[in-house]
Amino acid sequence: MTHEFELITHVLCPYVQRSVIVLSEKRIPYRRTDIDLANKPKWFQEISPLGKVPVLVVGKQQSLFESAVICEYLNEVTPGSLHPEDPLERADHRAWIEFGSGLLSGIAQLYNAPTQEEFDTSRKMLRVRFGQLEKRLGSGPYFSGENLHIIDAVYGPIFRYFDVFESVMDLGILENMDKVHMWRGHLRARESVRKAVTFDYSDRLLAFVRGRGSYMSKKISHWAR
Repeated sequence: MTHEFELITHVLCPYVQRSVIVLSEKRIPYRRTDIDLANKPKWFQEISPLGKVPVLVVGKQQSLFESAVICEYLNEVTPGSLHPEDPLERADHRAWIEFGSGLLSGIAQLYNAPTQEEFDTSRKMLRVRFGQLEKRLGSGPYFSGENLHIIDAVYGPIFRYFDVFESVMDLGILENMDKVHMWRGHLRARESVRKAVTFDYSDRLLAFVRGRGSYMSKKISHWAR
């Protein structure tokens, strides 16, 4: 592998975290550049057709966008694989990766919900979805046994939301889900997952949610007082 890599990121983006975890697990040297998505540089708009992060600049000549594509590319161009060898199991992982993207959308609905009624609806929907995940999980410690895969890089950032949110309020979404909790705990302890965010990530995320003007914003702001 002769390419140099630069990852264009935003400090709070969970999709960025996926790419960072894969880079770390594959021991790939790279340079990270954070940008302000509210004030996107012109050069970023030229390399990101959708105006989203992450973007991986490869050798200063080509850029890749979409975290799933970036993770697959990094996995393919380096030794070893973060996917299962069996094609059916690999396809199953990819399906549950898409499920994880749906969970991220549900989490966004949760912290953006303007009323308690809409908040409760989002909370209940997430509990149902995590209940489906609980039924799918095996004995752990990761999604598919002893080895970490790309799918684990996807769910690490998802669980991190709950680590932060549950530090200030009781959501009850993951209550009585033993397999989910075990998986969450192992991901939380993994160095690549822990170091995928800045040291002040929790404060930044809570400040972001407080500024949303949502039901959850008010609950968090009340707790802060």
